[in-house]
Amino acid sequence: MKTACAMAAGVAACAATASAFVAPSAFKGASLTAAKPASSSMKMSFETEIGAQAPIGYWDPLGLLTKDPSQERFDRLRYVEIKHGRIAMLAILGHITAQNFRFPGMLAPSADLSFADCPNGLAAISKIPLYGLIQIFLFIGFLETKVMLQKEGSFPGDMSLINPFEKEWESWTEEEQATKRAIELNNGRAAQMGILGLMVHEQINNTPYVINEILGSHVQFN
Repeated sequence: MKTACAMAAGVAACAATASAFVAPSAFKGASLTAAKPASSSMKMSFETEIGAQAPIGYWDPLGLLTKDPSQERFDRLRYVEIKHGRIAMLAILGHITAQNFRFPGMLAPSADLSFADCPNGLAAISKIPLYGLIQIFLFIGFLETKVMLQKEGSFPGDMSLINPFEKEWESWTEEEQATKRAIELNNGRAAQMGILGLMVHEQINNTPYVINEILGSHVQFN
């Protein structure tokens, strides 16, 4: 990728599974859990959760809540889904930004690698020196364990301990907050599919921007 931030976002997306499935200590699901109702009524309650929206509604094709349809497990899965979505949105932004902009100067002077010479997408991983990759993963680990932490007693994905817009958030009604949460969830789901598509098509024919190809506006990639 063409910027350090964009590289970090791209690598984070490639490591989304490792990053999003964080240690249980980062998410205190038990603090969000009340008394457990029966399994059947619990499953029905999930049908009204944010994210169970038309036209699909409640959808659990892998049966992740079949064996343990508890609120705690649902909150844990929702927390992971939201974090995946946030990483994917950053990755999409980094991918597109890096395609159109590069910082001047050197990315890795010891390897004689400039920002302009570093490719975009997955190809960047093979070009970044080992110590550069280590720095990226250490930074991600720091964010994971020290910064991006679930706020106790709140909804999954609420990390307002570091939210500079918390006062504005609290000024909204419950309906407005629910709408914003649903929007973020949907954007995150779309971004996960989007970054997956970019990575797959990069590997297939080095042409990740499929929409441009369909519209007849070819984009030279790497």
